[in-house]
Amino acid sequence: MKRIGFLLCFVLAAQAVFAEEKVRVFIADSDSWAIGGAFGGKGGGAKGGARPQTVEIMKTFRDNCPITIVTIREDRADFLVFLEHEGGKSFARKDNKVAVFNRDGDMIYANSTRSLGNSVKDACKTISEYVRK
Repeated sequence: MKRIGFLLCFVLAAQAVFAEEKVRVFIADSDSWAIGGAFGGKGGGAKGGARPQTVEIMKTFRDNCPITIVTIREDRADFLVFLEHEGGKSFARKDNKVAVFNRDGDMIYANSTRSLGNSVKDACKTISEYVRK
C-alpha cells in the first residue's frame, strides 16, 4: 500500500512540474563584430569580421533563465530577444546590447551591459516581470 501511495505522489508531482508552462523565447541572429590588429611589423593592419554568437547566447539563456525555453520558431515565440556582442572595446566600455520585444512587436526593454551574462539576466528579469503582469 505504501508503494501505491508513493507512486501516486510521484505521478502528481511530475504532472505539476510538467504542467508549468515555460515562456518561449526566440533569439535573433547576432552579427557580432571583433576588431583587432597591430600597427607595423609583418602582422600590421586591422583585422575584423563577423563572429556569430547566437548559439552561445542561446546556451546562456537556457542556463540562466529557467522560466524560458529557447525556440527556433519565431512564429511560436512569446518574446523576441536581440542580443549583440561587440568585441574589441576596452573593459570600461559597454559592448553588449540587448532588446526584448513582446509577441505584438512592442519593445519592452533595451539596454547595454559589459557582460553577456548580465544582458541575459536583465532580459530574463524583464520577461519574468512582464509575464507576471
